[in-house]
Parts: sequence; C-alpha cells; structure tokens
Amino acid sequence: MELNISDIASQCITEINKKIKNLKNLNIIVAGKTGVGKSTLINYIFREQLAQTGIGRPVTQHIQMITKKDVPLTIYDTKGLELGRDTQKEIKGEIIDKIKEGLYSKDENKCIHCIWYCINTASDRIEEDEIEWIKEFTEDNKDIQVPLIIVLTKSFSKKKAKEFKDYIDSLNLPVCAIVPVLALDYEIDEEYIAKAYGGEELIEIMGELLGEELIPTLQNVQRAAVKQKVKYARGVVATTVTASFAEGFTPVPFADAALLVPTQVAMIASITVAFGLKVDKGIIASFITSILGTTGATLAGRSIVAGLFKLIPGAGTIIGGAISGGTAALITTALGEAYIRLMERMCLGEIKASDISSKEAMTEMKEIFKEELKDRK
Repeated sequence: MELNISDIASQCITEINKKIKNLKNLNIIVAGKTGVGKSTLINYIFREQLAQTGIGRPVTQHIQMITKKDVPLTIYDTKGLELGRDTQKEIKGEIIDKIKEGLYSKDENKCIHCIWYCINTASDRIEEDEIEWIKEFTEDNKDIQVPLIIVLTKSFSKKKAKEFKDYIDSLNLPVCAIVPVLALDYEIDEEYIAKAYGGEELIEIMGELLGEELIPTLQNVQRAAVKQKVKYARGVVATTVTASFAEGFTPVPFADAALLVPTQVAMIASITVAFGLKVDKGIIASFITSILGTTGATLAGRSIVAGLFKLIPGAGTIIGGAISGGTAALITTALGEAYIRLMERMCLGEIKASDISSKEAMTEMKEIFKEELKDRK
C-alpha cells in the first residue's frame, strides 16, 4: 500500500474544514460602561480583531451583535450602562430576554454561554449602581444560571488590581470569578513597559465554566492563551492514542502502514482547529515531508516504517513484519507533539507560514520529531 503525501495533505484540509464546520457557536455578552475598554478586551482575547473588523448590528435598543464569517463566535456588546438607573434596568431586561430566547430555542448555537461584566481598574472603584445591577441581574438569572465573570480592565498595576479584586471579593457578589486583565502592553516610562496579561486566566476559567462541547470552539476562537491551546491539543493526542492503539489493537503489516493515516489525519485536523490558524495544503505537506525525511511524492508503506524505525532510539531490528500498538502509539504521539510545537511557534509568531517549506524549518521539524520519539521511548 502506497502513501501519497499530496493526498494526505488534502485529506487533512478536508478534515479540518469538516471539523470547523461542526464547531458549536460560542455566544458571550460583554457588558460595562462606555470607556472601560470592552473592544480592546475583545480584540485581545479573540482572533481576527473581532471588535474592529467584525460585522456589528443592533439586535435590541442597547445591544449590538458582533460576528465575523468563519469565526464560530458571537459577541453581544451592551451600550448605555452609564446613562442612569432606568437605562440600566432596560439593558438588564434585554439581556435576560436574550438569554431566555436562546434557552427556549433549544439550540446550543443560539444560547448565551457566559457574561463578562467589565470594570475599569484604573477608576479604583466599583459604583454602587454597578453593585446593585450585578445583584439584580444574578437574581433574575438564578433559574438559568448563565455564568457571570467580572473582568477588571486596564489593570496597569498588578498590585492595585489585586487590591481592587480583593475589595470586590469582600462584597460577596454572586459572580463566578473576578479576573484582572491588561489587554495591551502599556508604557509606564521609557524604561518599563507593563506587558499584557490576564488572558490565560480568563480562558482557563472559561474552560471550567463552559460545557464540554464548547471547549473546541473556545480554543479555536481565543488567541490570548496559547498554553491553553497546547494543553488542549495534548489532550487530543492522548485521546487519539488511547482510543486507537490501546489493548486490542491488531498489529498492522509494514506494507499496510498507510492504514494508520486516517487516525493521524483526524488528530492533526483537531490540533489545527484548536490553534485557529489558517493552514493550507502546502504547510501540511511540508510537515509530513520533514518528518519522513523524503522529497518523494509517493512512498511504500514498508519504506515509511523503515525510515521511522531508524529514528526510534534502541528500536533495533524490526521483528515479525508488523507494527504493534505500542509502536503505533509512540509514532503517533511524537507526530502529534511535533505538530503541536509547530502550531505553537506559529501562534507565537516565531515562525511564519511562508517559512515552513524552507530547508532550515523542515530540518528543525524533523529534529523536534526525533526528540519527541526519544523522550517517549
């Protein structure tokens, strides 16, 4: 059985597109007074500069819906919370109506999954009307229990942000979490720049609050917590290996090594979707080519196995003419980890998509794969 690299890359792209299409839509309400930095927060947490480039349209008098094609995320942005008590009550009612509308639809893609209430840390205070609004909202929301997170925006000083967080904590408000965030690097003076932070914590908390079926979507749309993407992707690798190569796996003849490919294609597709990057056929083909260490378009199954076994420390002579479950698991895990490393570096801007087919990048990817094999042997 032969393996065609171009065909495998095409299979990966097809599987990636299928998985993206099947993602649930994540719906978040972002509330807070004008000027607290909601748009900056949205653009910091989510990919595609959603608040800047997304399409916004009013759905009620005080709520605007922001969406973008091919991003499974809807942001509902509130307007006018600073305009007085009557307007605040109207907004609260509109939010509750929107929550009920999603619930009654019985469609997960229309349900509101979380609410962020934003307060400017730099103001160093939470207004009495905000305290009352949160209390009244959570009372009205108690039957549905959509989680509410207070996000402390513009948290330039971590010390002051902690003090402010501790103060709000002392009020015992019925919220799920209070998270200080600095959405943009902030220049204190020429010698010191406060780096953006808080995204990792916010996404980690979101992951704990959301249902299991929404976690793939959360990882796909968020960009502020690369470590969370890596953690999730490693879970994909572990699940793939456990489900496919555990006890009961029938050894695969060397000549039929390509039979393992569909499992590995699905794994790579899931990892790609989690990182939310635009990956084309060329990137996948370059990755596969670098791992196999060949420039040939088509390889025989036996050649693939022979090449991979040379990379496994202490593998020795291949006995029995078949790939065991343990060996398949080892190769698949190393493949997944190497691909995660590539996606992570692309996310962090350490490597560009245009550079992946370069000799240097391909050599580096193969070395990473060899390291992963060695570490797991």
